[in-house]
Amino acid sequence: MANLKTKVLLTGGAGYIGSHTAKLLTKHGYEVIIIDSLFPSQSKKFYGNFYKLDLAEEEKVLEVLRKEKPEIVLHFAAFISVPESIEKPFLYYENNVGNTIKLLSAMKKVGIKNFIFSSSAAVYGIPDIIPVPETAELKPINPYGETKVMVEKILRDMARVKEINYVSLRYFNVAGADPEGELGPTYKQPTHLIIRALKVAKGEIPYLEIYGTDYPTPDGTCIRDYIHVMDLAEAHILAMEYLLSKRENLVLNCGYGRGFSVREVVSTVKKVTGVDFKVIETSRRPGDPPILIADNTKIKEILKWRPKYNSLEDIIKDTWQWELKQNEN
Repeated sequence: MANLKTKVLLTGGAGYIGSHTAKLLTKHGYEVIIIDSLFPSQSKKFYGNFYKLDLAEEEKVLEVLRKEKPEIVLHFAAFISVPESIEKPFLYYENNVGNTIKLLSAMKKVGIKNFIFSSSAAVYGIPDIIPVPETAELKPINPYGETKVMVEKILRDMARVKEINYVSLRYFNVAGADPEGELGPTYKQPTHLIIRALKVAKGEIPYLEIYGTDYPTPDGTCIRDYIHVMDLAEAHILAMEYLLSKRENLVLNCGYGRGFSVREVVSTVKKVTGVDFKVIETSRRPGDPPILIADNTKIKEILKWRPKYNSLEDIIKDTWQWELKQNEN
């Protein structure tokens, strides 16, 4: 049950996943505080008490923590583009690892010990077991994944000496939009397949590129486990409530346990939009594993997480409605 006096601070709370989680936290009766630099993407609607800050501004972050005294921090703020991480690795280590260390340092100074971390399925690289369990070897194949592994190691070592209590949520492919139409993805240069496909259907992008058609999959294209952003937001609240009551550290996969190929996604986007848009097949991108599907047994057992939006078609419909709404604004 929500404690109306519980303060929750979200870094990156104006971003895609953060804003959806902030909305749900508000609905659950939590007091929400947001720190966000508003770069590279931002929500047009904010929930809670908002501070425009970059985590690199450690002293200002420390001031906010001292003033607000949140009981728990949900850390969404990170750069997330795999191709960009390959091109600009230092940028990713500096932001995703360096700024997380600054945040954890500020938390230590104020005495805040509860932490929910936005991790990623990218930590698994090309897994040997599908669906991939949390116990699988961590062997990322791009700098983005490496940054998530590094932060998980930091959290594990801090937890060992009782400096922090944490839940690390390893996201698979997050997609979708708020079914109520208030929130959705706001990336200026989207790299995610579903958003790019919808923007091609809208005519904002001339064609959709499929990167690689020779993967060891049934139709030759990559297979991914797509999770609706509202189900992921719910997972954060369940993880937070578990951590606040149990003080037990967890690492959990966030996915539906089934995958769809790029071609299947493209076909579904065409069906939902009614647009037969142009698709160009090109070579593989570096850093893309052939198949990533979550073993979600653990999150269902421990957090009693029950997805409400487990449908690729619904994910695409919600995102399409959001995209169409942007043309009205």
